[in-house]
Amino acid sequence: MRYRCKIEIIAEILENANDRTGVYKTHLMYKTSANPPMLKKYLKILIENRLVEYQKNENTYRTTDRGIYFLKIYNEIKELVSKKEISRDTETTC
Repeated sequence: MRYRCKIEIIAEILENANDRTGVYKTHLMYKTSANPPMLKKYLKILIENRLVEYQKNENTYRTTDRGIYFLKIYNEIKELVSKKEISRDTETTC
C-alpha cells in the first residue's frame, strides 16, 4: 500500500461516510484500509471539527455539510495540482 498523507486519509473517510443514513465504523475501516486505532484517532479529529457526526441511536457516522464543503475544496485543490503536474510534464518532454 502506498503512503497516504493525513489529508488524503481524512478525505477518504469523509467520502466513505458521505451517506444520508450514515455508515458503520467497520465499513469505514475496510473502505479506507485504516486499522482500528488509526480510524478512531481520525474520527475523533473529524467529530471535534464538525466534519463528521456520530449518530448514537444508529451507531453510525455521517459526513456533515461542513465535511462535504471540505471535500469540495480538497477535490478542487487536488485537480489544480494534477493539472499543474501535467503541464509541467508536457513542458519538460517537449
